[in-house]
Amino acid sequence: MSKDVLFTITKEHLETGLRGFPVGYCTTSHVDPQKGLFYLGRPVTELSTWQPEQVIYLLYHGKEGNKQELEKFSEMIKQRSCCSQQVIATIEALSRQGHPMKLFCIALLLLGMHESADNYAEDCLNMIAKVPHLAAAVINHHAGFGKTPNPRLDLGYMENFCYMLQVPDKREKELVSVMNLFNILHYDHGGGNLSTFVGKAVASGLEDMYGSICAAMCALEGPRHGRANQDCLEFVSGVLTELGEKATAKQVEKLIRKRLLEKKLVFGFGHAVLRLEDPRATLQYDFVQKYYPDHPLVKIALLLRTEGIKVLLENPKISDPYPNVDAISGTMLTVAGFAYPEYYTILFGLSRSIGIAMQIVYERTKARDGRGTPIVRPKYLYKSRV
Repeated sequence: MSKDVLFTITKEHLETGLRGFPVGYCTTSHVDPQKGLFYLGRPVTELSTWQPEQVIYLLYHGKEGNKQELEKFSEMIKQRSCCSQQVIATIEALSRQGHPMKLFCIALLLLGMHESADNYAEDCLNMIAKVPHLAAAVINHHAGFGKTPNPRLDLGYMENFCYMLQVPDKREKELVSVMNLFNILHYDHGGGNLSTFVGKAVASGLEDMYGSICAAMCALEGPRHGRANQDCLEFVSGVLTELGEKATAKQVEKLIRKRLLEKKLVFGFGHAVLRLEDPRATLQYDFVQKYYPDHPLVKIALLLRTEGIKVLLENPKISDPYPNVDAISGTMLTVAGFAYPEYYTILFGLSRSIGIAMQIVYERTKARDGRGTPIVRPKYLYKSRV
């Protein structure tokens, strides 16, 4: 066998979601099964205290920026950050029916229709700059929070997003801290997760940046992917309602065992690649333990963490019995004052669209010595249904 062949494809590999099939390169991030997520070779845990603009610069330029470079980059992002009033007005005229991710996807297409530069690199920077304004406008409109103000030139990336969110009784300082952490932890996750792969596949047909990101966000919306954080919070809230604020570890363990016996899901555990507790989850558990240790949701989430691991470890067929990032992110957002789980997937999309856009730029303008990757066209074998 040639040393260039990574493995032989057998019948057992078919209809398995392409899991494990190498199809290209990712130049922004990778996931190690035992160590977690890395951005440009650096563990995301090291970057969690950076400002969002610093991490975006690292991902975009492939190196850490110095003070002057970061100031110039941040100023460029601020100057591009405002969506046109025509885009915002059209969003505010749309229906509020259905899940808000549908509205977010429409908004991305509108942004492309009105503001596309028809250049992947330029549209990548424009979209990174404008997506906080776009996401805030979608949430404010769908929730009925009111009109969305334009971004301010004196505020940072996620500071602006929190300023534009018209959440009632907003605890802005707390919200900024949480949104900074959530945003950074979700920028990128290798090249093969569903939303990233879909975005790049659509772009391989030379769809523009905004249409490709819209397709990626449609993939993100599903409960097996981005909507899992909403489902996990609803699960934690349901356990709190069922067991009460004084729930014990024994009660939580019993509830988990009962759900498993009844073939019901225990949300927030397992990962396609990782074989340990997701370090992004660990960071968020540490955050809520430090700042909100007495909140009832936090107490339940922490009990689910310990008891869930204990019970799931008993099953040798479970390859990853540890919490994933979705297990705690919704709880963290809620206790910090953003108790609107239907919008958590938009927050995920606001973050992940950044990494996807950068990967699209690589595949369209730099891969294969600048020729770009060919159109995605996997082979399917005919199978009779008779």
